[in-house]
Amino acid sequence: MPTTTRAAVLWGPQQEWKVEEMILDDPGPGEVLVDTAFAGMCHSDEHVVTGDLPVPFLPFVGGHEGSGVVSKVGAGVTSLAPGDHVAMSFIPACGRCRWCSTGRQNLCDEGAKLFDLQMMTRTEGQSSHTIGDAEAARFAQLGTFSEHLLVSETSLVKVEPDLNMAAVALVSCGVATGWGSAVHRAEVQPGDNVAVIGIGGVGINAVQGARMSGAKRVIAIDPVEFKREKAMEMGATHTYSSIDEALLAVPDLTWGDMCEGVILTPGVITGDMIEPALGLVAKGGTLVVTALASLMDNDVSMNLFMFAMMNKEVKGTVFGSGNPRADIPALLSMYREGTLKLDELITSRYTLDQVNQGYDDMRAGKNIRGVIEF
Repeated sequence: MPTTTRAAVLWGPQQEWKVEEMILDDPGPGEVLVDTAFAGMCHSDEHVVTGDLPVPFLPFVGGHEGSGVVSKVGAGVTSLAPGDHVAMSFIPACGRCRWCSTGRQNLCDEGAKLFDLQMMTRTEGQSSHTIGDAEAARFAQLGTFSEHLLVSETSLVKVEPDLNMAAVALVSCGVATGWGSAVHRAEVQPGDNVAVIGIGGVGINAVQGARMSGAKRVIAIDPVEFKREKAMEMGATHTYSSIDEALLAVPDLTWGDMCEGVILTPGVITGDMIEPALGLVAKGGTLVVTALASLMDNDVSMNLFMFAMMNKEVKGTVFGSGNPRADIPALLSMYREGTLKLDELITSRYTLDQVNQGYDDMRAGKNIRGVIEF
């Protein structure tokens, strides 16, 4: 029997989210119906609003970070049952493709279909998500800004039922991406100097990842004083308001070594940020580019001579170059043991009807992470 849900929907770029009633079909083969507990308000959803991340069609249900409880499963679902607590993974992990089978679940072939219109339709002429007469798309095939979700089994990771569901929501994107950017992609080692540029919901967790990896200096760079203060609580040893300010101080701070790892996580990345960020990177060091840029931005400014002669690396990353099915439970285990801070990341909680207020607060620099509580 179809399920009626309320969801925050975007009808066009540069518009506000609008809460609409949506109809979900019963789960089909390989699908799961989830009652949403929390949804994280990630900056990536803002890229859809601004048009930096164009989507194939509208209406579009936001949200790709969340937690919930399974209410129904479709035929063939073997890893989940009604009553199970789950985290969403914005990168699905099929477990069978070349990338999953070689330990690179963040590159799963199913992830290439995240904005594929065909993934919206199970059979020809049958829509699984409808708003009035319109078929609805969903961010990363999730759309967590909704009271109920109809998603693929491959996008869900079972978690222990006693865990705080708000914390479970956070590890499904921002925490895993930021922490993994430091641990997996920058490969921070004990004694390293690390700089994180941009202290939002992702960057703050790159700070945590660098601290947990044993970095001797963790340098947080952000123009917002509140975020710099929060970074100090999460393990930063030094803070600066801009890259330019850091470039003046870091040479003396590191005895001329600079930073073995620099992680670039601003709200929106532009090509002119690469060269200044590389200025903070040590000889033989690594710059990890974690933030999203406009899909149409092809221009990057960097000094190629110095890049080559200093033996530096620039790396991209998605999901912190981790494996959702391994990393999500591992991060929650660290949270349980008190080594990873998650509760402290949540600045504000909102109802679904307050979604636009939440994003106003994010734009104003008031939030590390806002969450929608259902």
